[in-house]
Amino acid sequence: MAKQIVTVLGGTGFLGSSIVSDLLEAGYRVRIACRHPERTTQPQSEYAEMVTCDLLDEHSLRQAFEGATAMVNAVALYNERHGLTFDQIHVQGAGRAARCALDMGVERQILFSGIGASTASASKYVRARAQGEAAVREAFPNTIVLRPSTLCDQHAGFVSALEMVTTFPVIPLFSQGKTRLQPVYVGDIAKAVRRCIEMPETAGKTFELGGGGTYTYRECIDLVLEHQGRKRPKIPLPFPFWRLLAAILGRLPNPPLNRDQVILMENDNVVGRNVGTFSDLGIQPTSLQAVLDQTDH
Repeated sequence: MAKQIVTVLGGTGFLGSSIVSDLLEAGYRVRIACRHPERTTQPQSEYAEMVTCDLLDEHSLRQAFEGATAMVNAVALYNERHGLTFDQIHVQGAGRAARCALDMGVERQILFSGIGASTASASKYVRARAQGEAAVREAFPNTIVLRPSTLCDQHAGFVSALEMVTTFPVIPLFSQGKTRLQPVYVGDIAKAVRRCIEMPETAGKTFELGGGGTYTYRECIDLVLEHQGRKRPKIPLPFPFWRLLAAILGRLPNPPLNRDQVILMENDNVVGRNVGTFSDLGIQPTSLQAVLDQTDH
């Protein structure tokens, strides 16, 4: 017999689809809520349901939460485009979803944010993430906040970006490439979501989820080159250059690089102090090295 219904907002994205797969495998009924379900393929499971839902539309949110006992907000906007802003999605939208879920009797809420979320950040995106945490906690104090590091999988997420960069004849580095990162396997994040649903003691807590290894950006590049059997020269480029490039590319409809991403690369993206981690959830996180090793088989 299937367990309770879990509504996953943004359940068709890179992160959301991994969460959905894990929950279905564990026997949950999963309601996949997204703006355009007609553009996606529903998972092959009798326990999966696809519904139309928009963070800007309270009525659709209430329908998505009907009968659900838990909800996961995995909606992410990385570029402000098509009239959507970080504030609309990560602050107002997240708060609206939390209030609607509470009104509909949802008992367990999980919000995705990001490592380093702070209202003092120079990044508009990072500030919105922090403001969203506050808005959701105001509506539902027991919300569980998950702050993952940069997500990766076999040929996807951060790994895909690295694979693309390593095809260049010369690889540009962010400054000297010394920014420290903890790339996290998306499957481990999905497992963490399930643990948060099932472990009562996680209510109201914040978890920063970094992968099993800490690397500099240059070391990440070197790992991918090693797995590809390639050698490429690397050229350090100062952050002012990257900020200028981001300003130019930002005029494109879907820019490959924006100002907020450059700001993120100017600071280490690693697990902080006084927060929960994978160890509190009984999970041993996978390293970037191990993720890349999986692609060899």
